[in-house]
Amino acid sequence: MFQIVKNQVRKWGVFSIVVLSLSTVLLTSNTHYLPNLANQPDSVKLADFVEPGFPYISTSVDARKIGAGFPTDNQAARTFALQLGDSAYACFDTDQLRWSVAWTGKFLPMVLMAQISYKNFFNKNNGIAKLTGEPKIATGNYAGWTIGKPFFRNGKQVVEPSWKALPADQARYNGVYVVGKQAILHYSVGNSKIYELPGSIKFDNQVAFTRKLRVENVDKELYITAAEVSNGSTGEVKGKFAYIYQGANKDSVTAIGIAGKVDWQLEINENKFVTVKLPVSAKQSLGMVVMWKGPTKSLKTFEKSIRGKPELFPDFEKGGPTAWKETITTKGKLSPDTAAFVTDQLGLPLNNPWKRNVRVADIAFFPDGRAAVVTFEGDVWTIEGIDKDLQNVKWRRFASGLHEPLSIEVVKDIIYVFDRNGIVKLHDLNKDGNADYYENFSNVMSQSAESREWAADLVAVQDGSFYIAKGGSLSNGPGMTDKAFGKGFRTGSDQNGTIMKISPDGRTSEIIATGLRGPYLGFNPNTGILTATDQQGNFVPSTPIYVIKKGDYYGVIPTAHRTDNPEIAPPLTWIPHSVDRSSLGQAWVTGNKMGPLNGSLIHFSFGTPGLFRVLIDSASKVLQGGVSYLNANYPAPTSKGAMNPLDEQMYVTGFNLWGSASVGISSVLRLRYTGKPSYMPNYFRAGNQGIIIGFDSELDKASALNAANFEVKRYNYQRTEEYGSGHFKLDGSTGEEMLPVAGSYLSADGKKILLLVPDMKEIMQMEVAYRLNAKDGKKVNDHLYFTVNSSDDMDLKKYGFGNVDLALLTAKKEEMATQPAKVEVASAEKGKEIFTKMACAGCHSPGTKTDGMYGPPFKNLYKSERIFDDGTKVIADENYLRESILAPSKRIIKGYNEEMPSFVGVLSDPDIESVILYIKSLSGKK
Repeated sequence: MFQIVKNQVRKWGVFSIVVLSLSTVLLTSNTHYLPNLANQPDSVKLADFVEPGFPYISTSVDARKIGAGFPTDNQAARTFALQLGDSAYACFDTDQLRWSVAWTGKFLPMVLMAQISYKNFFNKNNGIAKLTGEPKIATGNYAGWTIGKPFFRNGKQVVEPSWKALPADQARYNGVYVVGKQAILHYSVGNSKIYELPGSIKFDNQVAFTRKLRVENVDKELYITAAEVSNGSTGEVKGKFAYIYQGANKDSVTAIGIAGKVDWQLEINENKFVTVKLPVSAKQSLGMVVMWKGPTKSLKTFEKSIRGKPELFPDFEKGGPTAWKETITTKGKLSPDTAAFVTDQLGLPLNNPWKRNVRVADIAFFPDGRAAVVTFEGDVWTIEGIDKDLQNVKWRRFASGLHEPLSIEVVKDIIYVFDRNGIVKLHDLNKDGNADYYENFSNVMSQSAESREWAADLVAVQDGSFYIAKGGSLSNGPGMTDKAFGKGFRTGSDQNGTIMKISPDGRTSEIIATGLRGPYLGFNPNTGILTATDQQGNFVPSTPIYVIKKGDYYGVIPTAHRTDNPEIAPPLTWIPHSVDRSSLGQAWVTGNKMGPLNGSLIHFSFGTPGLFRVLIDSASKVLQGGVSYLNANYPAPTSKGAMNPLDEQMYVTGFNLWGSASVGISSVLRLRYTGKPSYMPNYFRAGNQGIIIGFDSELDKASALNAANFEVKRYNYQRTEEYGSGHFKLDGSTGEEMLPVAGSYLSADGKKILLLVPDMKEIMQMEVAYRLNAKDGKKVNDHLYFTVNSSDDMDLKKYGFGNVDLALLTAKKEEMATQPAKVEVASAEKGKEIFTKMACAGCHSPGTKTDGMYGPPFKNLYKSERIFDDGTKVIADENYLRESILAPSKRIIKGYNEEMPSFVGVLSDPDIESVILYIKSLSGKK
């Protein structure tokens, strides 16, 4: 059996491991490599995720169980956790425009995905952000501002979150100004403009929370719901103060006060809701709402502390002080021109003054060749000096505080980022190189707090609109809810697992496609073609690539979001699990300087890692496609990419976390065309007579005409609720079919090969392995993976093949029926080969490593006790190992998730026995 492309990638993985043991220099120059920073120089140790100099982090929060008297329906997906000073903090819910919770003591625990992996790079065991400090003020799951009258729960005790922003005509979050350590929130309620500066004041060893408000154009009465106290004994309003007492002796009180020369009025509703009424006024008003909970004996001091006129707002609308003045200069690492396409590495700014991690998720370019990147920790950096040599690359920190962003775009010199808050438009108001205003360009998409409902991808369209992709609400790890919605999914928002289009003004959206598990996008601005990938898992049998059409449904039942029972749209192509077990983004080569790749769609594999060239057979009745691996050095996972309009090369980003064959943590690469010959496939066509493959270079005639130089196999997947799929023959039985090559032909130009293959049928997966020589003597040994959606007759003369003996097809088909079955012998050595070939090493360590691994390590696995997530136990004998290979979702090891596909039909019985023997050898037992 031929060595597949994964093995070529493994060579680089070995190289990276060697680098780990040699030096830490690469950590400061080109690529993160190390799994922890324990042994690193002080200069590269990371500071905490939460920076004291920035006023907030973006987060979700679960405040449903914070104590007696507080609302029990208090959860929010899109919030700012504000640092207010004096160990005081508050979460502002940008969907509901409410203070969901305010507290003192400790800040939120850093347990969300980006936070928990910030220093522990491979830690996927995220948690839910819950208060560890002392709660003081909270409101439930309802609007914080209303028009005409207060509105709470409409009679319900608990309201389930809709995970949507308030209707924009009622209220809308517009953005936040960052002014030093202060955040000024900007939002609208009806036609009124509100600017809010949250803060705190201290008195008698107590801390009160302040909401300084500048209010403009109040044409209708407005109401603020300031606090909800459900265990109050009595309540009263006295002038500009409202009190709700707790305890039999009224020894505790929640007090709300109003400061400033404003005619705002306090009210208590249902003896538990404290509201502030703002009367109609055309004038701008400046007042402050002060909120406090504490011992009643300190009430008088509280009242005295807020008397007087609030200070004016800082001059924020022209931009604040420069937070990040320094420019960090790095040197890149150029690859020698050893092939047609090589990857140069840009140096990451890890030695930065803020000791900030830099895990680059995506890149975008300005027209002049400058770049902007976004990191998973929520920062945006701008880059200059991207030239031929990469020896003077200048990085400047531009923005921070974003919520697990994975996408960035530059449109008309303005940076847009898609994170869980929505699409954020970044404004540098005073042109000092730092963003001052983080505008809410669009939050019309729903967003739950489920950790896997990623704000996955964003692509810009020429008319100013955007396409976005949203992850499915997967049940991997802890979630905000335990409610299942199909196997492998929780109940998230009503738009999880969808592709949407956002209007040019950001105010409206439309659903383009549904039924996806973890989609990422590719968009060709020249043709308007939208493509997408999805993640293998429950309901997704293997990695697909789709050409997206409006109204399509892609087969994931929990994310269908429709009731019309649509047909499942077929993918352009499937990719085998062993070739790409975890796909990410796509990018089109739109320039004219990448030689053979010009006009190509490039597919990004996180798990392999690496890039694949996508071939599209547009001549068939139904679009069908295939992929071919682009051999190069990929020191870290590859996730997203973009074309640089200046040098017209493709730049590739990625960071590690979810389990990749790469051990690198992050990198920014330049995929560069050197001008040397390329030997990749550039065309494929499949039909009744067989398969046509075109190449970038002329082939040696003798090797091309030798049918023994080709191996062809095919198989189907089964789409079920289980994680991934085994392999199945056309008749539904398990296994793969090896197809003979009846004959091979070379076209007149020497660049196309016709393989006559008998019994061609529509099939989900085909593989062609080939061992050829190019005309210049270069060995061309590789694979092509593709799907046959339509098997129709091909006009062979049209493709340069005349005098083809089609009778060979019939003769070979008859020969197939009489071929004896191959006899296979099991061995531990063969098991080790399968372990590598089937990409098992990306999820299971042959040693004891667990960092970055989806599955348990194999060393000492045999005969060990296995404890499952339901508490049951078993000894890992041969029967258990066989079950784990064929039915991995039947029993899940405690501490792990269901993330392994079945190998039914993929591995033969001798293959399985070989893997078991290999695992035994790692345990030193027989």
